[in-house]
Amino acid sequence: MLRKWDRGEALALVLAGALALPARAAEPVQTVHIISVDLAAEAALAAVHACAAQGYHVSAAVLEPSGLMKAFAKADGAGPHTKDSALGKAYTVVSLGISRGEETSAAIAQRIQSTPGSAALANVPGILPLAGAVVIRSKGEVVGAIGASGAPGGDKDESCARAGIEKIKDRLPQ
Repeated sequence: MLRKWDRGEALALVLAGALALPARAAEPVQTVHIISVDLAAEAALAAVHACAAQGYHVSAAVLEPSGLMKAFAKADGAGPHTKDSALGKAYTVVSLGISRGEETSAAIAQRIQSTPGSAALANVPGILPLAGAVVIRSKGEVVGAIGASGAPGGDKDESCARAGIEKIKDRLPQ
């Protein structure tokens, strides 16, 4: 059973944690790089078109590293569930993958499935541990993620997501 903390204990814990942080964390302003709306929209459309060329009707969502949606595209004929699935896959990789170096939602799904201690992560709101999403990097830094949904299999969704990144990669500083 979890112990209830009183205000004094909680404040002491927060202050102790703050004092333990390295001096660098005290920077008043941090620089965060995120994919631009133009590139995000182009990547989402490219993913949808790549799947359409294979006969699949998908949705694609591009998120910034904070998990907020930057762009979304839905193919004509894509099912209504594909929106939430594409978002969930992309959210999964930016939420759970970045800190562990996992580049795809497939890798996270594998970890959740094979590691009993990680199984509860599947119940976190917004998380959808299925293949179909990939992080987007620029200069080694995660600047977003793209998820696709609607193809007959997560591997095909992921292939379309990668096609979206391929379309814009020459404009992402390396």
